[in-house]
Amino acid sequence: MNRTVRFLMMLALVLFSALAGAYLGAQYAISRLSPVLVSEPALAASETGSEKLPNQIVVSSSEISTIITEVVEMVEPAVVTVVGSIPGQRTFFGTTGDQQVSGSGFIISADGYIVTNNHVIDGVDFVSVILSDGTEMPAVVVSTDIFADLAVLKIDGDVPAIVVMGDSDRLKPGETVIAIGSPLGDFRNSVTTGVISATGRMINTGQGFEMENLLQTDAAINSGNSGGPLVNLAGEVVGVNTLVVRGNNSGAAAEGLGFAIPSNTALLISNQIIEKGYFARPYLGVQVQHIDPAVAERYDLPVEWGAFVVKVGGNTPAEQAGILPGDIIVRISEALLDEDTIFINALFNYQPGDLVEIEVIRNGAREVLQARLIELKQ
Repeated sequence: MNRTVRFLMMLALVLFSALAGAYLGAQYAISRLSPVLVSEPALAASETGSEKLPNQIVVSSSEISTIITEVVEMVEPAVVTVVGSIPGQRTFFGTTGDQQVSGSGFIISADGYIVTNNHVIDGVDFVSVILSDGTEMPAVVVSTDIFADLAVLKIDGDVPAIVVMGDSDRLKPGETVIAIGSPLGDFRNSVTTGVISATGRMINTGQGFEMENLLQTDAAINSGNSGGPLVNLAGEVVGVNTLVVRGNNSGAAAEGLGFAIPSNTALLISNQIIEKGYFARPYLGVQVQHIDPAVAERYDLPVEWGAFVVKVGGNTPAEQAGILPGDIIVRISEALLDEDTIFINALFNYQPGDLVEIEVIRNGAREVLQARLIELKQ
């Protein structure tokens, strides 16, 4: 009997040891293979003295979701749906019916001024806006700038909210952004999220000119989103959603290629439209590529900030001043091109008719040229 009991006790001990060893081994393996996710209490402990593990990634998805929700709640009341009516055209078969078009916009002042895209209201004979609460109000087109694809509208009466404009020059690739708009005109104030994919993009419009210094984002932008705000996690508008590219001339298809007009450009143009009733666009006649420290390092350029001249237009102030493709513009009169001032914003410091100094770097040497700006006709 004793012998049987001892045998059973030894068997139980062996089984327990085996199970305990398997459990501890599995836990060790999991700890080695799984990514390290640190909760808020663990993070707090590390801040009070514990050493942070190498390659540790702190994840708080609930915090990110809360920030996005708060930003949307803050900005959404200032976002509007823009609805326009294009009159019917007379054709060989008779007059066609009126066409309704729609897009998005956002309120930038308590006086009722609204920013949207020019292509949203191009050709309309009547335009109205629908507020976030469903109220529809008539609007007037103050003026437009077709080269930046911007338009300023105005409504009368009290506005529900106004947006806060951010500094688009400080955007970095990878920064989270939120697009708000009315895709297809039916789904008012839809929200999509993504990141800034790149800055300083140039897009050929197919209308004889290129849009410069655009923001690229993978936040979904669909028909009807045009003119809506692109917002950062601080709740600031950093761009105006304007277009999406789904393929190229070779037939290659792509997704996630949305583009927005930087907020600094939109604010500069809209402020002048509000003040003067129109935007007098100063024209030099060059196509440029923005230079920042990353671009300078990649291409071994002699400066960290500037504008690389890609093309010089014929019979333009730039050609008459002697600017050449390959020059690097580093200054326009008093405006230095640096981290806070890119080429287009430096140029917009001046008016058509102004005689400005253009400092360039050519073959490693600095040269100062003079150009008289002209007005770019729309």
